This record gives sequence, structure tokens and C-alpha cells, in this order.
Amino acid sequence: MRRNIRGHVRLKHLNASGLWPSGNVRFYYRPKGQKGIPMPDLKPDHPDFLAAYLSASNGQAPGPEKAVTGTIAAGVMAYLRSDVYLALAPSTRGVWRRYLDDIRDRYGKATMETLQPKHIRQDLTQFAAHPANNRLKVWRGLCKWWLAAGLIEDNPAKHVERRKTPPAQGAIPWSRADMQTFREYWPVGSQERLAFELMYQTCASIGDMTRLGPNMVKDGWLTYSRQKSDSTAVCPWTAPAPDWFEPSEYLHECIEAAPKGITFLLTAQKRPRGAKGAASWFSGICSTAGLPNHSAHGIRKGRAAIFKENGATADQRMAILGHETEEEAQNYSKSADLVRIISGTEKFQLLEPVPTPKKKRKQIK
Repeated sequence: MRRNIRGHVRLKHLNASGLWPSGNVRFYYRPKGQKGIPMPDLKPDHPDFLAAYLSASNGQAPGPEKAVTGTIAAGVMAYLRSDVYLALAPSTRGVWRRYLDDIRDRYGKATMETLQPKHIRQDLTQFAAHPANNRLKVWRGLCKWWLAAGLIEDNPAKHVERRKTPPAQGAIPWSRADMQTFREYWPVGSQERLAFELMYQTCASIGDMTRLGPNMVKDGWLTYSRQKSDSTAVCPWTAPAPDWFEPSEYLHECIEAAPKGITFLLTAQKRPRGAKGAASWFSGICSTAGLPNHSAHGIRKGRAAIFKENGATADQRMAILGHETEEEAQNYSKSADLVRIISGTEKFQLLEPVPTPKKKRKQIK
């Protein structure tokens, strides 16, 4: 504790994060490099707040209050134990858990039966459009399960509309020229080049790419389950690839030059590279190669566009990228060069209609 120039005690490592419904500031005890510990809904000079602060500073996180039956806190805890929540992908559960814990902390003492659409709308006003829509998705999933479990008579979240958001630009799809630029900068034998060739060949996200290994290859095909959707993706490895696939000419040379382990991509210490920091690592090496604003996800989108240009059907693209709907396949291949599709050789003929934006015709005066 320190005293400021007015003589008041200032508590170290307290970070403010919004307000409680009571109007009190929400504080977290968060020393540098540590996970924040939520402080109680009290003024900082309240004896119970100071007791909680002292416990947190001694490494003792305050346990959550016992949820009363019928409260939102009890409903959240029941949902966290449900098969519906546990069936979500681990990455999705992690994001949803943060929202659910926050909802429980803020509104846990209120009852589920008194929750109305206006309360959810008020909760969403504290967020910008995209985070608000993400939080609404959690509210909808939570209330839908409550309704199915017989905990509420109506789903208040279904009456809350999503907020309009500006169109998201998303990852920049890599062009063939971008891919050549990267290959010319990072040589065969480098981790950077191996990471690129693995994503080029498999079209895997970078998180999935870090898990790929020799044990996933059978009869010349590599098969894996995507972490995000648990869908299955498959690609030719040593088996002959279809003409539209354009396989990597350098992948197996890169693998032969790399150290061997349980995964194809290893760190300098010959350990599997962690998925958590891989995306930022790869974005950095893209900038180094003269491709700023490019990312690993853009390789996936660029390859989807190439497949479409070369005449691959939606089902074929879905099998490679692990998509479950044609809508996903269509969204990922939006950057396909329509001129290439139309004027391509018989080998790369168009196998499905390409939607084009409708434009109003100008009237001839």
C-alpha cells in the first residue's frame, strides 16, 4: 500500500474494469504478469473489500459465493456443467467462459425468471458492436439451454436483435505473387518456410498446423480434426493430387531438412511449437519477408480461391478445408479471379456457377 499526496492509501495492483450494477467500480487485483482476481462489489475503503484485497495479495483468491437456486448465478453454473457447453470446441469454451463468468459476477444475485430482454439490451450497451454481438451469442446460448432445461418459461435473449456492424475486412487472401515473395525470402531448411509449406499443402489454420505430424498420414493422405469445429479435413500427401490442387513442390524437401519429432514443425529446442503464440510469430515473419498485414489465415483463404479458379467443386473445397457448409466454402473463395475462371483452359473449367454482385443498370437517355 502507498499513500498519495493527499494522505489517502492507494492499493497497488488494482485495475478498474467498468462498473457493477450497483454503481461501484469493478476492480481486479492484477500484479504484472498474473491473472486478475476479481474484488467484491464494494467501495475500496470498505473493510470487507480490504480483507479481500489482503487475501488476494497473499495469493488467496476469494472463492465464488454459493449460488442460490433460481438465480442467474445458479443458472450459469448449471449451464457450465451441461453437455451443450461441454460439446463446444475448447477454444470456444474458453471465450464463452469469460463472458459467462462476467455475467455471473454482475447479475448472479438476480433471478432467471425476472430476466427480460431490456436487461440484456442494457448489458450490451457497455460494449462496441462486435463484442456486443459476441456477448449476445452467449446470452442466446445460455437462455436457450435454460428454456430447454425447464428453468425459464420464455427465452428473453431471442427478442434482442444483433447490432449492425461495419463489414469486416478479414484476413487478406494470399495471391500467387505473395506466396512467391515469401518463398524467395525464407529458404528451404528454415522453420518459417516449413510452416508456410505445411499450411499451403494442408490449408490448415496455424493452430491446427502446429499439431500436424507423421502419425496423421495414412495411404498417402493426411487426415486431421479441426480444433475449431471438430470437422475432419483431408489432403493429398504423397498420393497423386488432382490437377486443381496445385500441391507444394517444396513440402517434402522442407520436411527432410527439418529435425524429426512427433509434429512436423519444431522449435529451435526441438519441441512442438505452441499454437497460442504461433499466429503472432507467423505474422511477424510475414512482415519480415515484405508482406505486412498478411497472416497465416490468409494462406487458407488464398488457397480456397485458387481451388475455385482451377475448377474445384464446393464439396472438394470443403473436404480440403474442413468446412461443413457450402456457405463457408463460398465465403473463403470470394477472392477467386473470375477472369481466370471464365477464360481458363478446359483443364481448369468452371464446375459451378459463380455469384456476382447485382448492379443497377443505368438508364439510357
